[in-house]
Amino acid sequence: MAVQLVAPWFQVFRGKTKEEKAEGLKQMFEATAVMEVAFRECSKGRPFFGGDAVGIVDVARGSQLGWLRASETLSGIKLFDPAKTPLLLAWAERFLALDAAKASMPESGRLLAYAKMRQAETDAANASK
Repeated sequence: MAVQLVAPWFQVFRGKTKEEKAEGLKQMFEATAVMEVAFRECSKGRPFFGGDAVGIVDVARGSQLGWLRASETLSGIKLFDPAKTPLLLAWAERFLALDAAKASMPESGRLLAYAKMRQAETDAANASK
């Protein structure tokens, strides 16, 4: 599942054309739709992918939430929203509220600064071609 979300993320932020970026965004939304269904089926109405307690899938998915939030701030595009992915949005909020997640999640400001720096580098490289 990570590949279906991460590879298009790189395409959105490092794509050379508007078309490449748009295709990456489309693939990201498709991946989040699949994740929404997977969460509904795996959780069976409980708070986490594995049920009542955080499991390996939650940790794997949750570890990407810092980058997801930085990307949303950078692009203005929300991948998890109440209309299309309400279960994932609620899950992300629950996961990020965990003490262990708070203690180990990279600071969003630092991730955002790094993402902006990389985006500027990519934009400069694409403009010079």
